[in-house]
Amino acid sequence: MNIDLTGKTALVTGSTRGIGRSVAQALADSGARVAVVGRDLARAQAVAAEVGRGAMGFACDVSNTGAVTVLIADVEKAFGGIDILVNNAGLTRDNLVMRLKDEDWDDVMNANLRGAFAAIRAAARGMMKKRSGRIINMASVVALNGNKGQANYAASKAGLIALTKSVAKELGSRNILVNAIAPGFIETEMTDAMTAEARSALTGMIPLERLGRTEDIAAAVVFLASDYASYITGQVLVVDGGMVM
Repeated sequence: MNIDLTGKTALVTGSTRGIGRSVAQALADSGARVAVVGRDLARAQAVAAEVGRGAMGFACDVSNTGAVTVLIADVEKAFGGIDILVNNAGLTRDNLVMRLKDEDWDDVMNANLRGAFAAIRAAARGMMKKRSGRIINMASVVALNGNKGQANYAASKAGLIALTKSVAKELGSRNILVNAIAPGFIETEMTDAMTAEARSALTGMIPLERLGRTEDIAAAVVFLASDYASYITGQVLVVDGGMVM
């Protein structure tokens, strides 16, 4: 199955490393022009150069709704529009709920949920005019099952799923498809620092007996952005090796 996104423009927040970086590369390899977005402009531009195929780097703090609005306008001006929006940027402030500070809650909500809302609100206008678009939100399996020490993160990702379903109902008549991906435990810088014992315990919870790769998530994004997913909206695609069933 060949997926060709030639002529499409994709904006991927939080795409200078990890899952977002792989998503940007996979979309570009499928023919899309990609807006690589991170907090640091120099880093975003460097990654865009690595991605190639006409990718461009942009800086944005997604927790700032005004900055997100400017970002969408800048990308639309640079590329002539946005066909695919991937809300991937996010952060964690892990702690037990009794020890969570207000700012720990607010920082996570602003980056993970408020930022996605702002990007959707701004990008949807152009998509509605074209009567076409794909919006893909990066949730998490902890939104489905919860996780000790991550009440704020899990709540933000659960909110993102509810946002996904609500916006899918609002925009479906304009042929704008809105879906979420819920990754399980993925090989990242964070998991690289795990002890062998912790890694063994984690993989023991996964039927496929391995952590996921960032490419596993990127492939799911490319699928949802393609014509092969043209009758799928308001759904949560869990990519976790079978951990949550």
